[in-house]
Amino acid sequence: MAKKGIMVSYGMGKFIAEFLTGAFGSIVFMFYETEVGLSGAYAALATIIYSVWNAVNDPIIGYITNKGAPFSKRLGRRFPWIILGLVLSSVAFILIFSVPTSWDAKSRPLPVFFWMVITICLYDGLYSLWEVNYQSIYPDKFRSQKERTATAAVGTGIGVLGIASGFIIPPLFFSYGDRASYALCALVIALIAGLATLLVSFGVFETKEMINRFTLQQHHEQAPPFFSQMRRALRSRNLLAFVLLLFFYQSGCMLMTASINYVVKYVLAAKSSQATPIFAGMLGGTLISILLWTRVAKKLKNNQRMLILCSFVLAFFALPLSFLGSATSYMVAMGLWGLGFGGFWTFMSPAMADVIDSLVVDQKRRDDGVVLGIRAFFMRFSYASQAIVFFVVHKLTGFDPIAISDQAIWGIRLHMGVIPALFFLAGGLLFLKMNRLGPAQVEENRLLLSQLDI
Repeated sequence: MAKKGIMVSYGMGKFIAEFLTGAFGSIVFMFYETEVGLSGAYAALATIIYSVWNAVNDPIIGYITNKGAPFSKRLGRRFPWIILGLVLSSVAFILIFSVPTSWDAKSRPLPVFFWMVITICLYDGLYSLWEVNYQSIYPDKFRSQKERTATAAVGTGIGVLGIASGFIIPPLFFSYGDRASYALCALVIALIAGLATLLVSFGVFETKEMINRFTLQQHHEQAPPFFSQMRRALRSRNLLAFVLLLFFYQSGCMLMTASINYVVKYVLAAKSSQATPIFAGMLGGTLISILLWTRVAKKLKNNQRMLILCSFVLAFFALPLSFLGSATSYMVAMGLWGLGFGGFWTFMSPAMADVIDSLVVDQKRRDDGVVLGIRAFFMRFSYASQAIVFFVVHKLTGFDPIAISDQAIWGIRLHMGVIPALFFLAGGLLFLKMNRLGPAQVEENRLLLSQLDI
């Protein structure tokens, strides 16, 4: 397959990741709180447990799979895990929405609570199995700045379609107040993810050169113990700055995307299908932004600075979302916010690859799995921050899904705009202060990597 075709195929992984993440983030908490009837406290606790599980499973999965996979000498150490994880996580997604309808979450909340905890943790473990390995392939498969930028741009375009699909498609298959419709929606989502798995397989297949490099590394040196790798990775100021930025960014995004259905149902008093044009506005802005930010990047030539700039743009355009009053205004505002979102998306992977390169040069070996596990933990821990914010705001404003008050509506408005804006701003300022990885160091690292052939 031609190089461009491989980039497009690899980008389909971005589609799947964002499609599943968008669907999960926008409907799971709301499904359990407003449709199943589980209290916000239980739903938040389940989400926090799920995030703590992330803290354990992501780095460990990265460490274990870093050592190899079944048929790794023929298929590579990543490819088998990616395909297996994709298929199984798609099936597990259906289970989240299959809580028995005979269970009454109000009179007997514990069975529903445990169902939520077990199914979302199972889903997350299987999701991490493929996503950690998928991200680990990027810096090894695409090694030049030109390839990385081109692959990231292609992946951003495809990934944005995944984000939009994760938000736009579900409301077409579920209706507020119809609990059974969410199971049908989950089945459709799983089928789409399964089809996309076929399309991504070409882009994540490992070349003979990649397999040989891994084989030589195994022969030359035993992998350091898990906690040793963790300590060495987290001692990197640049990595710590990067994963903290991702945490604040993802937390803000999760808050906004999880809020939109609340806004449509309670602020706009509209049907679920009204969420579709609002998400479509975000899609339009994001796609336009790819061309805009690519031109800016050619002048700055600094992936790290681009992330800081995009964080501030995200904060600026998120703030007004707390004060709008119509579906049209939300659609336009989300389009403007999409300008920052597309930029962050475009430069997140190249910036991550620069950070990983600096670690590989420092450690003289490629143990991307643990690093990507750490990254996944910080990003996925955003589910806990979203759940905590929802619980606290809903508690303070007296949110009741049956009898909504003006005070509760203002709580929804806050976790739609003002609070996410604070997350984006905090992440950008923190990264600006901590990150030390400039263009000169990035170029030097690439030169050293070519000499080391790691």
